[in-house]
Amino acid sequence: MLRLPPFAYLAPKNLDDAVRLLEQHGADAMLVAGGTDLLPNLKRRQFEPKCLVGLGGLRELRGIKRDNGNLVIGASTTLTQISQSLNLQALSTAAGLVSSPPLRNVGTLGGNLCLDTRCNYYDQSYFWRKAIGFCLKKDGVICQVAPGGERCWAISSTDCAPVVIALDARVRLLGPQGAREIPASALYRDDGMNYLAKARDEILTEIVLPPADELKSVYLKLRRRGAIDFPILGVAAALRVAPNGIVEHARIVLGAIASHPVEASDAARILIGQKLTPDVIDAAAQAAYTPAKPMDNADAAYAWRKKMVRVYVQRALSELAV
Repeated sequence: MLRLPPFAYLAPKNLDDAVRLLEQHGADAMLVAGGTDLLPNLKRRQFEPKCLVGLGGLRELRGIKRDNGNLVIGASTTLTQISQSLNLQALSTAAGLVSSPPLRNVGTLGGNLCLDTRCNYYDQSYFWRKAIGFCLKKDGVICQVAPGGERCWAISSTDCAPVVIALDARVRLLGPQGAREIPASALYRDDGMNYLAKARDEILTEIVLPPADELKSVYLKLRRRGAIDFPILGVAAALRVAPNGIVEHARIVLGAIASHPVEASDAARILIGQKLTPDVIDAAAQAAYTPAKPMDNADAAYAWRKKMVRVYVQRALSELAV
């Protein structure tokens, strides 16, 4: 049985108190909300903090509200709550596809957006990793996926991140230097180790979705089993189509193929000014497939996962064309 390491649990009274605790304890502290990913990682000794700053008791981080036409979602809103909301389009779908009902009941949107990157060599027990040699992401000096390289190739496996990017969402962060708001796409780095652009002592507090304005969106997820499993490919697409059938706006974002959500910009450009005919959809799917370069660090063969990019983008666009 894998056991949790010893740590102190700190329960802040409010957001400012949580920021103060993070600043006070520095690198020894980590945030925890639902804990559905963090606690298993602690058991595998992927993280070894001396204290956890709990966000679960902070009511200001929960709920969905309207603000000047925007939908503002608290970062501690559970995935179950989001999956049951009819106003969130593909984000509801993505939240409902995360793991299993018990974990969605406690897992949060903020936790899913900040999900640790994953890899077949990294997401194993301490004893397994020690036996084969630790990896660059934790305790080692090389990447087991690409030993000749100098970076970590662990992949972003969050279901919700591709969707919030496709929906042009923004995220609000709070830290010792104050509050700031950035595009959701700017939250991520192409780096398996330092995968988030937020500072260590910043807290993701809210996700802001702009008015839909006739925007249609979809999220498709590929995984070995129909439940529980992390994605080995996620495709989020958002389109605005004029009454005459011409695409006015398009964003396509791919998940679980790199260390960050990858925007298929060339594929989106093909759609703009066109009708969603089978030929246009095929061309966009090919444009998304060409630059996709999944690594051999997730479930299923990476060459097959690359082929599925074209298939799933085609399916997503076909669904929006109906």
